[in-house]
Parts: sequence; C-alpha cells; structure tokens
Amino acid sequence: MDELRNMMATIEARGFAQGNLRGLLHVLIGRRITKRDGQLVSNGLTWRDAAALLKRVRWDRNTVNEFGLVPGALPPRDRERFWYVAIGRAAVDSPEALAAGNRLAQQMEDADYIVGPPPPGK
Repeated sequence: MDELRNMMATIEARGFAQGNLRGLLHVLIGRRITKRDGQLVSNGLTWRDAAALLKRVRWDRNTVNEFGLVPGALPPRDRERFWYVAIGRAAVDSPEALAAGNRLAQQMEDADYIVGPPPPGK
C-alpha cells in the first residue's frame, strides 16, 4: 500500500490527474499497475479501496466538479463515503473514462509506472 500512496503523490506532484479524475479512477479500479522494474503496485482496487485511498492521501474533493458533481451535495462528514459515492457517479466504465485512463497511462510511463490494458470488453 505504501507504493500505491507513493504513486498517488507522484501523480499529484506532476499534475497527471489534473482535469482527469475520471481517468485516474478508471486506472485505479480497472487496471494493473507496476513499476518499470516489475514491482507490483496494484492489481486494481475495489471502489471501497479506491475511496479509502483517496481519503488517506487527502485528494482534493473539488475535483469531482470535473464530472458535474457538487462536493457539497455528497456526504460531507465521512470522506471515504464521499469518494465512494463520487466513484459510483463517475461512470468509470464509460468510453470517456477509458480514453482518459489511456491518456493517464501514457503520462505515468514518464514516472516509471506501467499501466496494464483495460479489462476485457472495454
């Protein structure tokens, strides 16, 4: 899990997910991520695990505006539940999310992260 947090810090520091939260969610949930040296970072997360990760790294809640959600309309007190509901409304299996995930995967290669292909049928 530490490597996953390190990856999130890198993504945030380099601005890879800026304007691309749907792509980030698509990659976190549906794709295998490894370091260039083959070290496994993630085999894909459940929605709940992705929500917990976003809570732990204190991802900016206002990024949900990217797909038309208003942060104040989501559960305000429970940050993990906030992210879980946001993921549910983000359409992470849509063609737009797939394209956004592919863009993010290309950017992540610059940071030595290899993102696998999307799940079959997508």
